[in-house]
Amino acid sequence: AADKINLIPQDFFAELCEQIIQHLNHKIPGVNTAELCQRIQTSGIEINVGDLAKIANIVSFLFSTAARNSLSTEELITALGNAVSALPKHAVQVIRHIWNEQGKSISVSEDARNMTTVGQFVDIKWKLGVAMSSDACRSLKYPYVTVMLKVADPSGQITDKTFEMTIPQFKNFFRQFKEMAAVLETV
Repeated sequence: AADKINLIPQDFFAELCEQIIQHLNHKIPGVNTAELCQRIQTSGIEINVGDLAKIANIVSFLFSTAARNSLSTEELITALGNAVSALPKHAVQVIRHIWNEQGKSISVSEDARNMTTVGQFVDIKWKLGVAMSSDACRSLKYPYVTVMLKVADPSGQITDKTFEMTIPQFKNFFRQFKEMAAVLETV
């Protein structure tokens, strides 16, 4: 991972670390590595989203472990130096700065740790479409609903899940949401 971190410019690495701290503080549902990766690639750096996600997981583990052990900035940097000798200097500087500024704010309550065992809903988008024809059928006129869910997994990585439903499937989906809303009203 150290060789991949070396590819990431300091400002992008700092942004990644900031997002991780915000995620650990439950201020944002996750780290949007796909969007950040696209911006890094646009700047001319060759890195794929999988490598960036691995780096985000490593840094997230680093910050959460340091918070759990109440490490000071110097203790974190010393531990980091002992564990990872090949970490680029700019990355160590960013980690030092971010941890010094915001490390103490990371909440490590038992409830917060238990909450992160499931994904978290971020956003939903939908569209109604009509399939007009196919190679097997000239006149389909078949309506469908496409649903795009944005979900943050337990590690904080934001992923998109897209699926299509027929109109009867959508009506069932909608009915179940109405049932959930009715139950929530009683709470």
